[in-house]
Amino acid sequence: MPFVGLGLHFLVALFFAVHVVRSGQQMYWLIILFSFPLLGSVVYFAAIYLPNSRLDRGARKAVAIAAKALDPTRELREARAAFDYTPTAQNQMRLAAALLDAGQAEEAATNYEACLKGPFASDLDMRWGAAQAWLACGRHAQAASQLQAIRAQDPAFRAEAVTLALGRALGGAGRAADARAEFESALHRFGSFESRAEFAIWAVTNGERALAERLNAEIQQAMARWSRHTRELNQEVLQRLQKATAAAARTSS
Repeated sequence: MPFVGLGLHFLVALFFAVHVVRSGQQMYWLIILFSFPLLGSVVYFAAIYLPNSRLDRGARKAVAIAAKALDPTRELREARAAFDYTPTAQNQMRLAAALLDAGQAEEAATNYEACLKGPFASDLDMRWGAAQAWLACGRHAQAASQLQAIRAQDPAFRAEAVTLALGRALGGAGRAADARAEFESALHRFGSFESRAEFAIWAVTNGERALAERLNAEIQQAMARWSRHTRELNQEVLQRLQKATAAAARTSS
């Protein structure tokens, strides 16, 4: 029986080792995983795997949706009050994030730009927020540049989200071939519904009819098994896909 347990620990460590290589983590994780199969796996799961997993993102998204439904402007009110009372860099970062979440992308971008000049200029979450704000404002070239800088600083940071956002930014900047490469990479590496939907939006927008039809067929097949909760979690990307499809239909008619 001890050999069975040891073998199971090794298999778990091997699973995480594959994740280390595929997600571009630091190679010292391999030493930790195979030197301490059980403890190393637990640490890697808590420190790296879970924070970047779709399960964790889904849970956080569900909590955010529920909180926003109960009081849509609470976080923005509190963030603005905190910054007005104590205008620190941390409070300005919080205000920028709240503005972006509230759909006020221009003001969010202004606050993020101020943060980029401060002591947290290299903070990855702050840089990610700035890239999202620029993307929402249609400042695609700036967003793409920031996202590439994030990837250069830490390839594992929000790997799927950064890849998809970079694909959107490059597409908006007119770099269709580079955008396609990012979406193909996301679909190959992560295979998630979101990566497939973002790729479908790009395909529809760029007149890639055969690709769009194939991706839409896969999307419909996945959605047939969805619960209402899953549909709500993916509502934003679904609405953008429907909007892009409708716009393409009007153009071709």
